[in-house]
Amino acid sequence: MFAPRTTPWPLVALFTAGYLAPYLLPTTVGRLERGLGLSATQAGAVGSALLLSSATAGFLLASRVERVGARALARLGLVLAVVGYGGATLTSAVPAVVAGAVIGGFGSGTATTVAATRIAAERDPHRASTLGLLSVSALAGLVYLTVPHLPGHGLTLAAIALTALAVWPLTARLPAGTPGPRPSGPDRAASRLPHRRSGMVLAGAMLLWSLAQNALWGVSGRIGVSQAHLSEPTVGVVFAVALGAGLLGVLGAGALGSRLGRALPIGGGTVVIAGCIALSASATGLGTFAAGEIAWNTIYPVVLSYLIGLAASLDPRGRWAVLVGSASALGTAAGPLTGSVLSAQAGFPVMGAVLGVGLLLVALPMTAVALHTGGRPLLPGAVRRRGGHPAALVAAATGTPSGVVPEVGAPEQPVVEIPLDGTPAPAQRAYDTAAATRAPGAP
Repeated sequence: MFAPRTTPWPLVALFTAGYLAPYLLPTTVGRLERGLGLSATQAGAVGSALLLSSATAGFLLASRVERVGARALARLGLVLAVVGYGGATLTSAVPAVVAGAVIGGFGSGTATTVAATRIAAERDPHRASTLGLLSVSALAGLVYLTVPHLPGHGLTLAAIALTALAVWPLTARLPAGTPGPRPSGPDRAASRLPHRRSGMVLAGAMLLWSLAQNALWGVSGRIGVSQAHLSEPTVGVVFAVALGAGLLGVLGAGALGSRLGRALPIGGGTVVIAGCIALSASATGLGTFAAGEIAWNTIYPVVLSYLIGLAASLDPRGRWAVLVGSASALGTAAGPLTGSVLSAQAGFPVMGAVLGVGLLLVALPMTAVALHTGGRPLLPGAVRRRGGHPAALVAAATGTPSGVVPEVGAPEQPVVEIPLDGTPAPAQRAYDTAAATRAPGAP
């Protein structure tokens, strides 16, 4: 674990390498469609296979990072990303490209799993995840500005592979594994997933939340060209400005931090996103289309950063962060197909209205989870000093139920040592609340 108040750059870099593939999905799919002569459905299916493979890695490895080791798993993921995406770049055979995308997707998912697990163990997971989103947004924006001027079907895949290769040296600063026997008895109980109900609700809501975002993202280009009657270069400029606005949103989220808690940014931000999606989907000109896309891309990373922080707060070992992220990846994979089907059956404005109403409904359980878990210690039974920093992990280490631990802000407790040999008792000594807390039967 990194020292307090230091920036975990290896985790930020690993986060960037893992998240870059989903960020570049639209241009990746478009390049495969035009470069390999695939239909829109076939190219979309390759992108969905990539994201499904990434989500699978998260579900499989969520509980294995500590045992196998962050360093070993991160390096495995980066190798798979380099081999998979690099191989897909160097061939034009469709089966080989599909195989490379799937292998690379599993590598991206592995890198994301390690990054999410370690970020959850940070003293400020929101700050670390915000830096990661800022990094991946900036890199994706650079790719979006560069790739259109270069030929080739696999340039975006090559960019992901090169990013993974560049991140490799930083993995030396990640911790190795701590293999050992499987926990049993109290240790096994302590290793179980905490806050299961909240975690399951958040994972299900994130799946639908991501699906709605990517349903619009997958058809935004078609909305701009066919409904708003814009040229492709104009649509490209709108997207570039929107990505720049996304960077400002990430910076704003980092500056805001936890001042407003999590419930307001998550719930209120999702409501704003619902309105942006409805506006963009009903656009008939440059003004409404640009306003919807830019506002949406500004708010989206802000809400996402708080959702990542919320998932991290549910389990200090990072398992819920990984599982919620994998559920989000499933929604991302299904989003483009959902948008295509809805727009084909009912038109873009109706699609936007349906997605907007769905987001309003999803905002309720996500906000409820944020309110329910707000201010809860990251470790079961941990006591915090004023200001939110961990003060003692005694109860967590001894398996003490959290109900016997004093609440935040409880006054210091006087502790009297009572000798058993009949000698007079010494003067009382006041201990800090954390030091005064002891498990039943503890010396």
